Amino acid sequence: MKRGVPFSIERFYSLGTTTSVQKAMSRLAKEGKVVRVAKGIYSRPKPLASIPSIKITAKAEDIAKTWARTHHYKLVPQGLEAAYRLGMQTQAPVKAVYWTTGPSREFKVGNEVVQVKHTTATKLRWENKPEGTLFRGLLSLSAEYTPVSTLKVAIKRLNLNEKEAIYVVNKLSHSPMLKMWQSKLNQLESSLLS
Repeated sequence: MKRGVPFSIERFYSLGTTTSVQKAMSRLAKEGKVVRVAKGIYSRPKPLASIPSIKITAKAEDIAKTWARTHHYKLVPQGLEAAYRLGMQTQAPVKAVYWTTGPSREFKVGNEVVQVKHTTATKLRWENKPEGTLFRGLLSLSAEYTPVSTLKVAIKRLNLNEKEAIYVVNKLSHSPMLKMWQSKLNQLESSLLS
């Protein structure tokens, strides 16, 4: 196990009984070799390079991702975060918020907080694809107040070639959840084709 990277206790259940694995992990935690960072999730402490006496465990974001992977939940940055990353809005979200198919939770490590909110599976479409990131960004913004030039910036940030960009925009323009964006997406597609 890498230091500072969270892992699930479930990975070890094949090595013995559930009870014996839990006791072994509890013993390792008492010895300081691992730290319990969330229910069923542990991390090996990693010394801070500049101050070796201070040990960091894991990032709250990584713990949330490990939790989602362990329970087979989808987990994606929520719409405002996606919009910010794509340059469609200038204000960074105050807190890291993720959408999930699992239950709502909060993960804390020191001052770092990641909030995980349950949402419908339709908002999590195209989970690890560029169209999914753009889709979630559009869901969080108003079509009326977002110029096509802002959408062009978002397409550039997705690092897509022209053919891929046209495919993504066309795909999104056919999404029933983005009806209010239809006109803007058609304008964007026309500008990409010219």
